[in-house]
Amino acid sequence: MTEIAEPGRSSRSRRTRTLVVTFLGSVVRRMGGWMPIAGTIELMGLLEVDAPSVRTAVFRLKQRGWLEAEVRDGQRGYALTPEAQTVLAQGDEVIWHARRPAELTDGWCIVNFSVPESDRSKRYKLRSHLSSLGFGNIGTAMWIAPARMRGAAEAAIAELGLDKYSAVFVGEYVGSRDLTTLLYDSWDLAAIDTSYRDFLTTYEPIVTGLESRRTLGSRDAFTSYLGLIDAWRRLPFRDPGLPREVLADGWSGPAATALFERSVGLLEGRALAYAGRWWPTPRPDAQRS
Repeated sequence: MTEIAEPGRSSRSRRTRTLVVTFLGSVVRRMGGWMPIAGTIELMGLLEVDAPSVRTAVFRLKQRGWLEAEVRDGQRGYALTPEAQTVLAQGDEVIWHARRPAELTDGWCIVNFSVPESDRSKRYKLRSHLSSLGFGNIGTAMWIAPARMRGAAEAAIAELGLDKYSAVFVGEYVGSRDLTTLLYDSWDLAAIDTSYRDFLTTYEPIVTGLESRRTLGSRDAFTSYLGLIDAWRRLPFRDPGLPREVLADGWSGPAATALFERSVGLLEGRALAYAGRWWPTPRPDAQRS
């Protein structure tokens, strides 16, 4: 069986969690936002995840407010909650539509904040949120991103109620220090590029091999599809989508994105059709939002 699975992951429990979340986003959302628990266990078993591990992951997602028990056509299962649907849809925007490079002429968004020690938990949350949005750290409580991220930054600040402790600026860079050097010091862009290169090195020969086969079984398509997405989905979240002019020559993001899109075109339809056999009405919606 040809299977694409994420390399270098030593923790089985962590792999289970990521695979189940990947399954929710790439399969369950396209099947109407509901999954049969028996079918889910069987499908996860194809990727060598045992039933107790799946049940534990589902239990934890239920505790987080992502899943609700629901019976459909006599089958026990779980439906995605509105919260889960929202979070997964937001993730899809990055996973399936990798951040386009920003325009250098649009300028930069700078966020500065000074949150008192009494609200340090919110300070940590703001740092984490800005990082997940693709902001880089250029100094003490100073974060930078392309100007298009202004609205997202303001929303993150407002959500935490930190407006009076924060300042947001948008403008062009006019300093004498080399901008590329400054940005490479603000993000670990070398590590991001290495991750893209690792993805290419690992999966390009596998995908080429799949393309050269005259036939690809539906089961193989499903395991390859889910494993590929699980390996890919963290990479675009780390990429801030900086203007091409400030990136080093040979930046591997575009090549990795093209390989991912090529792989999805090859595997998606057959993978969803195979998974749909476990649903009461196997009519997967392959349209991404």
